[in-house]
Amino acid sequence: MLAGDSLSARFAADEILVIPGIHDGYSARLIDQAGFGVAIAGGAGLSESRLGWADRGILGLQDNVNAVRDLAGCAPNLKIIADGDTGYGNAVNVHFTVRAFEQAGARAVLIEDQVWPKRCGHMAGKAVIGEDEAAEKIAAAVEARKDPDFLIIARTDSVATDGLDEAIARLNRFAASGADVLFADALLSADDIRTVAQETPLPLLVNMGLGLRQRSTTPLIAPNALQDLGTAAVIYPRLLTAASLKGMMTALKAFQQSVLTENETPDRDDLLASFDEINSLTGMAQLDALERDLDR
Repeated sequence: MLAGDSLSARFAADEILVIPGIHDGYSARLIDQAGFGVAIAGGAGLSESRLGWADRGILGLQDNVNAVRDLAGCAPNLKIIADGDTGYGNAVNVHFTVRAFEQAGARAVLIEDQVWPKRCGHMAGKAVIGEDEAAEKIAAAVEARKDPDFLIIARTDSVATDGLDEAIARLNRFAASGADVLFADALLSADDIRTVAQETPLPLLVNMGLGLRQRSTTPLIAPNALQDLGTAAVIYPRLLTAASLKGMMTALKAFQQSVLTENETPDRDDLLASFDEINSLTGMAQLDALERDLDR
């Protein structure tokens, strides 16, 4: 992927855009180094990893914006999509939400139509605001941006509350309000994805919820198959958050076993990144070079 490509061009390309999720400096740098070029700072990942609370509206605007600013600062070549949740209020609040994320270095923001406090799209108990109010929020988001290449991604969660036809109607209304990309979360089948792609006019984003095998929501579908269904982009917001947590759980279990049972302290390459690997990932070479330049 070319760093100079605009995000809008990525969404418009024939090849599906694969977008992993990031939640901290480690994940941002890893995705940047892997060459994906685009990442989403999902609200669930930020709330869970930074605050230790599930995605139930606990993460507020300022915590979210500060996190995105930090991520953009450590991976400046990575095009970050911010998760603006519901915009944290009405259309006026959406205006300031969009301005804040654009100033923080994001290249796009996602605004959804859930009632606040929202829930993760794969949780039960979701509720959505009225279609008119939701469309007003998208129009406010479009008006608020200053950079025309800063994308407004309009999300609906109404599949779970009102069915597929309502979701399609809302997405078309969002398109008419000026959105750049459409996102229907928690679609239930490949046929639903195909139908939404065919009946809406803008690039379609879908969510693949890795680690949600026990949830009766969107099935896992390979990117090439999603592309054939008409999807422009796919996000994997849980990939690195779930992997990070599993890695910590596994390492901690091994540590407890060794310390409490075997009276040893394990230092295992299969469980732990080395000191050198961490320093390499987190910019030690750049800091050394900067220090040398400033000492001249």
